[in-house]
Order: sequence, then C-alpha cells, then structure tokens
Amino acid sequence: MLALRFPKPFVHRHPPVANVNEILEERLTLGQRAADTVARVMGSWTFIVIQSVILGTWVVLNVIAWVGYWDPYPFILMNLVLSLQAAYAAPVIMMSQNRQGVRDRIEAHEDYHTNQRAEEEVRAVLEHLAAQNQALGAIHQTVVALAQHAGMWPPAPPDDSGAQL
Repeated sequence: MLALRFPKPFVHRHPPVANVNEILEERLTLGQRAADTVARVMGSWTFIVIQSVILGTWVVLNVIAWVGYWDPYPFILMNLVLSLQAAYAAPVIMMSQNRQGVRDRIEAHEDYHTNQRAEEEVRAVLEHLAAQNQALGAIHQTVVALAQHAGMWPPAPPDDSGAQL
C-alpha cells in the first residue's frame, strides 16, 4: 500500500487581530480628543441649525431694535465673531483630519498584515486539500484493485489518457 503523506498542521504564529480603533483611542491626548469633538460637533447638522437660529435671531433683534442696537447693520460685530470662530475652527478641524489620515495609514498597514496572514492560512488549507485529493485517489485505486482481485469489481477498461481518479 502507498504511504500517505500529509502536510504538517498549520500553526498560527501571529497574535490575534487587534482593533486599531481601540488602540488609537487609548493613546489620544486631551488636545486630540478635543479636536475630534470639535470636528464632530461642527460637522453636524445640529451645529448648522443651532448656528443658523442664533445668527437669524441676532439679525432680527438688531433690525427691529427690540433690545437695542448692539450691532447695527452691516453687522460688523457678527462678522467679527464669525471670523474668530472660523479662525479657530479651521486649524482644529485640520488637526482632526491629519490624525484621521494617520489612523487611515495605520488601518491600511494592519489590513495588509491581516491579508498576509489570511493568504498564508489559505495556502496551508489548499496544501491540505491537495494532499487529501492525492490520498483519496490512492485509496480509491487500492479499493478498486482489491475489489477486482476479489472479483467484486468489473475489470477496468484500458485508459489511454493517463488520467487518474
């Protein structure tokens, strides 16, 4: 009988997959958390609606002079406030975006390593399947030969193609 050989069982030599988001969240400084919060809040519809209501109220109160003119038309004080808001919001949002770029690069690097590990495991599974195919073919040939020898199997027709089962 043929000696059947199988590859050695696959051994995982890598640590388990880590959640990059959890790792990065643990390392955030107070400033980075603040930048993310500012970017998240200022990039929401809630912020846009609230700011629109505040600006609309500002304009209406100054036009009808209900409380008095603290910022008469053309609303120079409101323009100053909005300019200051933009001057501070833009760099903070850029900090958050830069950090997001770093996070994206780290995630891409982790994805690459995960894909490498998956490829290694798929290759091992395919090697095992190929070995099993060879073993099944050898076992089938042995069973057919034994059955033919015992007269329990009709003789095999000559096969000129050289193909094996």
